[in-house]
Amino acid sequence: MGITVGAFEAKTKLAELLDKVEAGETVTITRRGRAVAQLVIVKPQDEQERMRKLIEEIKRTRVGRDRGAGPGTTIRELVRAGRKY
Repeated sequence: MGITVGAFEAKTKLAELLDKVEAGETVTITRRGRAVAQLVIVKPQDEQERMRKLIEEIKRTRVGRDRGAGPGTTIRELVRAGRKY
């Protein structure tokens, strides 16, 4: 569960709200009684890990699919071999 505050209160108590977010709370900010934003903790490690796994998966699926294009192969050499880049 989270905390709900108005925009004016969020502006005046931002440091306190950030402390609560760091502690794991979610803060919903309202304007005229309608939710317009949320403050949530940032988890950059999770995003970086997800990207790393995605890159590894792409590399695994491309193994053996280079059709002769090895390291240092130029586009001209690929065209000569009958391939488009």
